[in-house]
Amino acid sequence: MKFEVFLTKDAEDDIFEIYQYILETDGTNNANNVFDKIKETCLGLISFPNRGHTPPELKRVNVYNYKEIHFKPYRIIYQIIEKKVYIHCVFDGRRDLQEILESRLFR
Repeated sequence: MKFEVFLTKDAEDDIFEIYQYILETDGTNNANNVFDKIKETCLGLISFPNRGHTPPELKRVNVYNYKEIHFKPYRIIYQIIEKKVYIHCVFDGRRDLQEILESRLFR
């Protein structure tokens, strides 16, 4: 059963920021490689969207309608609605998810 995968504007911005950072610090080849791996991981949700798990930070506040998958060290947070997968954010797992979500909510 195939699903459609969509990136929110925030997720697009996250991926662009990751790419730019790696481009500046590690070069074009590494930036392209990470971009390709993130894309591949996201597109894997077309066939297996339920393979992710609820982020522990969201479980603690009783929010269960989001899942996450990883391309280490990156965390990809998404939501499944019917036959559609919405990717809401892609960020370095060493960052604080609560801080990221709070900053987005208060924008």
